[in-house]
Amino acid sequence: MNMHTTIDEFETLINERGWVVFEEALDPEFTRELRSDCLKWIDICREYQIRNGVNASGDGTGHHCLGAGDSIDRFIDLHLFHPYISRYFDDEPYICNSLTPIGGFPGFTTYVHKLHRDVRTLVPGYPLKLNMLVMCDDFTPQNGTLVLSGSHNRRDRPSDEEFERLHERILGPAGSVVLFNSTLWHKGADISGNRPRVALTVGYGRAYVKPAMDYARMLGESYGDSLSPLTRQVLGYNSRVPVSLDEWYRPTSERLYHADQG
Repeated sequence: MNMHTTIDEFETLINERGWVVFEEALDPEFTRELRSDCLKWIDICREYQIRNGVNASGDGTGHHCLGAGDSIDRFIDLHLFHPYISRYFDDEPYICNSLTPIGGFPGFTTYVHKLHRDVRTLVPGYPLKLNMLVMCDDFTPQNGTLVLSGSHNRRDRPSDEEFERLHERILGPAGSVVLFNSTLWHKGADISGNRPRVALTVGYGRAYVKPAMDYARMLGESYGDSLSPLTRQVLGYNSRVPVSLDEWYRPTSERLYHADQG
């Protein structure tokens, strides 16, 4: 698939197979910027992980990497896939649920290498979350993410034998983007060689579902004031939870949780 995929074609594939690839959606220079900034954020998050006793040497990932004014911020603000994401959520408001650079370091095993799905709640016909994966390097038959097509509609975990027998690889040149249902069973590839296979993953969810990070509160009011209306929506500025009676009792135009958020 490429950026010429129609909304109807996307909807058919995401419903039946659970994933859709848009090849070379980003230009090479911007893709290289994203790759560099992902690795920068992984180093920053590694320091937090070690300092706070999460692990001894970092896990090769970063989390919630926004606010530095870099290419990741610019990518979120581009909204290249808004028509597709909006259709996925029945044209209702949605927000960013998570944002995670993945280092893909050779010989490195992390939680992403286990067979998993990214949301445990399954409501047939009513998806709560959508995953986006931006390929900052080529995804090949050797290093592409492994998925079990159609498994987003089943409640039970596939057996390891079934997954190994029936899985497919997500493939595409650097700059490609895949969107997939967050209940799709998948796992990261083992990376060999001497070059990391970097990716940026973004989770989107319905506006009323609590995100993994309160981005609006993390980024602050002045950052929010600089954003377009759509980016404010996506980063959760329209679905904030008041923390005081003063924040609760506001005129309609100033409310932190807008009436159209579900």
